[in-house]
Amino acid sequence: MDAQGRGRADDIDPADQWVLNPNTGDYELRLQSSAPQSTVPGPRRTATRAGGAATRPRTAPGRDREVPGTDVPGPRRRRGAPDEPPPGRRRTKPKKSRAKKILLWTGGGMAFVLVGVSAAAYAYIKHLEGNVATTDVGSAGSSGFSKDEAFNILIIGTDKRTGAGNEGYGDKGSVGHADTNILLHVSKDRTNATAMSIPRDLIVDIPDCPTKLSDGTEKVIAGTLSQRFNTSLGQDERDPGCTMRTVEAVTGIKMNHFMMADFNAVKTLTTAVDGVDVCVEKAVDDKESKLKLPAGTSKVEGEQALAFVRTRHSFGNQGDLDRIKVQQQFLGSLMRKMSSSDTLTNPSKLLKLAEAATKALTVDTGIGKVSTLKDVALELKKVPPKNITFTTVPVKDNPAEKIKATVVVDESRAPQVFQMIKSDTSFTAVKKKEAKEKAAVAARLKGTKAAASEVRVQILNGGAPAGSAQAQLNWLQLEAGVSKSENAGNSGATQAKTSLEYAPDQADQARRLADIMGLSGSAMKPGKSVTNSQGLPTMTLTLGEDFKGAGVKLNSSSAATPDVEKSTADKVQCAS
Repeated sequence: MDAQGRGRADDIDPADQWVLNPNTGDYELRLQSSAPQSTVPGPRRTATRAGGAATRPRTAPGRDREVPGTDVPGPRRRRGAPDEPPPGRRRTKPKKSRAKKILLWTGGGMAFVLVGVSAAAYAYIKHLEGNVATTDVGSAGSSGFSKDEAFNILIIGTDKRTGAGNEGYGDKGSVGHADTNILLHVSKDRTNATAMSIPRDLIVDIPDCPTKLSDGTEKVIAGTLSQRFNTSLGQDERDPGCTMRTVEAVTGIKMNHFMMADFNAVKTLTTAVDGVDVCVEKAVDDKESKLKLPAGTSKVEGEQALAFVRTRHSFGNQGDLDRIKVQQQFLGSLMRKMSSSDTLTNPSKLLKLAEAATKALTVDTGIGKVSTLKDVALELKKVPPKNITFTTVPVKDNPAEKIKATVVVDESRAPQVFQMIKSDTSFTAVKKKEAKEKAAVAARLKGTKAAASEVRVQILNGGAPAGSAQAQLNWLQLEAGVSKSENAGNSGATQAKTSLEYAPDQADQARRLADIMGLSGSAMKPGKSVTNSQGLPTMTLTLGEDFKGAGVKLNSSSAATPDVEKSTADKVQCAS
């Protein structure tokens, strides 16, 4: 059954009406309305002879009454059969039979249309999947994608000179190094995300890397010490899995997946959304990148967009760290444009974006299907732009160099930033919905509270950054008045959540410490007390991986990040 036969517009192939719904991310049938037609065939029109006399349509033998004036006898009535209708009246067919015929006619037509449309959608999805290149990174990544967990994706921009018009960019003959790198963390509850840039000139130790080569064989590429981060890709046949392993070695954060793109990605994606707005504080005329922009806001796309993200001689101190800030501002603007109603409600623009994105990307096999990439995009879309934070790994100049060209991790600031990402802590103030605890658990927080000076507790480190137990002890004693506390070192095992174990007669002390630290009822573990160094009964506080820093409450939405530059995706900023 074609569109015309279903009462729709003429000459329309239903397969051409398969439209992407931006609210669900799925394809739906959208048929244009036209003049309504009956879904049930009407009675057959009476035939006429040449002279205009009506003729009776032929009937199957034995299926109608005897026609007067003919020599053909009517059918013999069976014994017990109902009387024949009087002459001049047609037999009324049973309604059940008629309804059944209607159902078969409409149902069969709809099934035919849906099969045709589904085939078109399937073919288009397979076409998109053919655009995406994949790399098997083995144990460096995850085998699949979960909509119910936090996830970390390493976004890699390479300097490989592939694609028309890219001969003048990057290092000539480059195999594709990790030129631009962003660790994207999306929180479990989808209230926030963090995009942390990793400088290409960061000096790191690159670990050994099990790699599957292009010919299908596997080998372990030996690690090297004190190398630029960008050599974790491309150098010595290193693949994106090697870059993922390097990130984990530097930050302690496990990467789930990677997405890699070359110069063409910036050009094709910005063209697909009809340009991205950027802002510069002063006019730019960069002879090397060929970027020319007036002061203020401009729209860039294609070659001009690529020149904008690659320009560094016109911003800041002309170094890579200042270029990173410009790239973060650009990505924030691109995110705003891609999530705007102008883009999401425009089927043509969405299809152009799908084509551009899939052609630009190389991903790991865990997210190599278009349906999975769609799921990743929809999960990220849940995060409000105001809660997508851009920041950079805290670094300092490399002390081993006289002429400063590279940087190293700043050990005084970076560990807390890494820990916040590991513990799924937001860099922005996010109003989170409090989980409803069961009555028995919530009741642990209700009741009298002992004075802070009466709280006796020993502190163990069970997954927090090194030195956290001592730092929290100092804060409890000096700031919170919990003087009867001591550092008991490391626990025997790592745990995700901070917990407080106490005996029944210590419940009032436990409630006071829970109030001081922002512990939930589920973090309080009724059990038994232990003996402290003075031989007195004491509670046990074990700091887990969710510990946010000395004095920072566990139920707060964010922790202070000292001396860390950051911005959010909803803010328009001007490069300077």
